[in-house]
Amino acid sequence: MPDPRSQRLATLALFLGASIWGLYWLPLRELARLGIDGAWGVALFNACPLLVLVPLMIWKRRVVLADPGPALFIGAATGVGLGFYSTSIVMAPVIRMTMEFYLTSVWSTIIGVIWLKEHLDLRRVLTVAAGLLGLFLLLSGGSDLPSSALGLGDVLAVASGMLWALGAAGMKRWPGAHVLTTSALQFLFAVLAGVALALLLLPNPPPSVAQVIDGLPLSLLASTLFLLPSILVIFWACRILFPGRAAVLMMSEALVATISASWLLPAETMTALQWSGGGIVLLACVLGK
Repeated sequence: MPDPRSQRLATLALFLGASIWGLYWLPLRELARLGIDGAWGVALFNACPLLVLVPLMIWKRRVVLADPGPALFIGAATGVGLGFYSTSIVMAPVIRMTMEFYLTSVWSTIIGVIWLKEHLDLRRVLTVAAGLLGLFLLLSGGSDLPSSALGLGDVLAVASGMLWALGAAGMKRWPGAHVLTTSALQFLFAVLAGVALALLLLPNPPPSVAQVIDGLPLSLLASTLFLLPSILVIFWACRILFPGRAAVLMMSEALVATISASWLLPAETMTALQWSGGGIVLLACVLGK
């Protein structure tokens, strides 16, 4: 059995680390306010942790490059998922995008059964059913506000959950994948996803040099001092805690995102039907683990 002290420390660390991700939308929206719109802000923000991680990888190159395949798979899946999710919360309502991302439990269940040969029981069937019902209610609209319109943001949010579930399955398949390598590749692929979205799908022009200089202090501070440590903590804690406890603790992200966005972005409201859909999605998260 794991050491109880390590369990308690990992529990606290995962709760705090996931809670920080609930505020992830704040610096991205601020970058948009500074003129670094859409996916360009996502690319800039996620590039900053690489300034720390790349030198560390060079220093530890013998260890991190020993078996790069699993880390590449995990980093690519979670990184592109992060890029999609980040872009969605810039261009669409934060709360709805967060709830749609949390359909990860549904996709994890399906991937686990198909790829990892996990047993399909009643609980897993209920997880998929509850998650899909929640998604249907979230996408029901029902509001006249412009922020309620469905579109590319919803597609990116749902796709991000699928990709994150694929990466999580990779973590379970290859638990020995080096955390440093996985984290660096995650941010690298998040940057690549942001640039690709900005060039191919979104109409926002590239930021000027002056705008990048204005947004760089915020990106460096928020990403390297808060986001990077939190993702390292999450990866570490998830290796110690039982999956069920980790899944529940990770829901602190959704709680913090919902509270902060409801307070600071009152125009991005959801209807009662959509709120019920979000609640069902979170219930699916609990059932899925």
